[in-house]
Amino acid sequence: MSEPGPESSSPSSIEGRPSAGQALAQSLAEGAAKRGRSRNVGALRRLRPFLVAHWGYAAGALVFLIASSSATLAMSGAIRLVVDNLTQPGLSAADVDRRFLVVGAVAAALAVATALRFYFVTTLGERVVADLRKATYGHILTLDPSFFLKTRTGEVLSRLTTDIAIVENLLATSVSVALRNFLILIGALILLVFVSAKLTGLVLLTFPFVIAPLFIFGRRVRRLTASAQDRFADAVGSAGESLDALETVQAFGRERAAADRFGGAVEQAFRAQMRRITTRAAMTATVILLVFGGVVAVFWLGVHAGLRGEITWGALFQFAFLSVMAASSTGALGETWGDVQKAAGAMERVGELLDARPGVAPPASPVKLPVPARGDVVFEGVTFAYPGRPDMPALRGFDLVVRPGERVALVGPSGSGKSTVLRLLLRFYDPQAGRILVDGVDLRDADPAEVRARMALVAQESPLFSGSAAENVRFGRDGATDADVAAALRAAQAEGFLKDRAEGFATQVGDRARSLSGGQRQRLAIARALVRDAPILLLDEATSALDAENEHLVQRALDEAMKGKTTLVIAHRLATVLGADRIVVMDEGRVVEQGAHHELVARNGLYARLAALQFEAA
Repeated sequence: MSEPGPESSSPSSIEGRPSAGQALAQSLAEGAAKRGRSRNVGALRRLRPFLVAHWGYAAGALVFLIASSSATLAMSGAIRLVVDNLTQPGLSAADVDRRFLVVGAVAAALAVATALRFYFVTTLGERVVADLRKATYGHILTLDPSFFLKTRTGEVLSRLTTDIAIVENLLATSVSVALRNFLILIGALILLVFVSAKLTGLVLLTFPFVIAPLFIFGRRVRRLTASAQDRFADAVGSAGESLDALETVQAFGRERAAADRFGGAVEQAFRAQMRRITTRAAMTATVILLVFGGVVAVFWLGVHAGLRGEITWGALFQFAFLSVMAASSTGALGETWGDVQKAAGAMERVGELLDARPGVAPPASPVKLPVPARGDVVFEGVTFAYPGRPDMPALRGFDLVVRPGERVALVGPSGSGKSTVLRLLLRFYDPQAGRILVDGVDLRDADPAEVRARMALVAQESPLFSGSAAENVRFGRDGATDADVAAALRAAQAEGFLKDRAEGFATQVGDRARSLSGGQRQRLAIARALVRDAPILLLDEATSALDAENEHLVQRALDEAMKGKTTLVIAHRLATVLGADRIVVMDEGRVVEQGAHHELVARNGLYARLAALQFEAA
């Protein structure tokens, strides 16, 4: 993906999805290197604040986790009572019934505690993941366009969905299973010591051989998991690019090439997953073989001890029951450790998003813009080069003063820096030299959100969203009433085509408003800018993609929108800016001429040449 140059090939990208940026590429590279070096699950510590925020559910989960584990261990004692009772002489049916009542009571307690454990653990996991998703997406929305320099949106969405789903599986299932098995393992070992310290010692001798594969294989599983997730993100990013440009793909007959490209990325992800699965399967088989092999050997010794009368048969049954519990718990821990490793890799990738910081951020103590807003704009000696192209400034010592309520048109050849002026004014970037003032306040000293609240943008292809026409207009200002929306649609010349539809303003426009024509979409975008009622209006090639009839309607809407507003208009078609108060001609990032149309034509400079080319062609 190419970086944004001095003048992007699509000026409308100011409002749409950013096409470039540098910070994320560096962040992802550093993250990949860190994943290669990391050998622990420390990335999961990022979940601590989310868990603490819901400590009530966490406490409930812990209580019933302990209760269910205790009931499981108590079952071994109940079984011992039954077996020892059965070996006693003079056994009555009533005695047997009483012993089995104990077993039933323990089973009932186990059922209730397990159900409540599942409820609290699952609820906690889902709540934490929901908060994590919201926090991650909210953070992404605060990042500036440079964040997306070399990373596709599909990859970011993969982290927001697939990776967080892996964390969700850990919190909602694997953590509960792992903690329950850990508690059962510890409790079983303690009880085993009381039942037979000698046999327990033999069991403990097998543990180093069981633990070692968990760490040896676990590290590799985690690295392979991160690699698999990276490959899957590549596949999602590839698919997203092709779907975003589906009409272009079909127009050039490149469906097979796009499918093959996606298929290749999917196959790479599949091979990475198979390496992870194979490693994890080997780890599981090794752990189970070692665990149950050791248990069988120790139980064989226990049977011989029972035959010699060194241990009661009830105690031997309890020992066997506890040994199987300990073995099963160890095997389950081996499997869930793989889930922990996988989630740690996923959380690292999510953490890279959370760690990314915008290049443009509010200062520690932002200066408030004056109220009421005046709408004056000043550029003083501004020099700016896009990230990645420091040797190719888009603006060079740029000076411009726009008075409140003035309509100023920016014209010039492609690459002269016109759209860059609007990007800097919206504070998507900060200049390397000079300063920009809005109502007398340097933008670097102000909160970007407050600066943007004083501006409304209509771009060449202003993106709209799925939902109704009214919802798209209301996107311009929170709290806009139905009357405000209706007034904006009327002023934007959009009321007519919406009233012709059965649902009126509630008409669903579809994904990216593809059910509407270009002119209809543009009029909705203008209505969105109108309802914002901002003192500064930015128009970036707002009519260049329209036919003559739609351009006439949209131009009428724009004339309405510009009343009483400070307006900056970018246009390649000079006929659309003849009514501007002042025309500023730009070339190579500088102001080379300014004045009214007839004045500029009389000077016989760059504007005169551009006008001659366009009006002669017309």
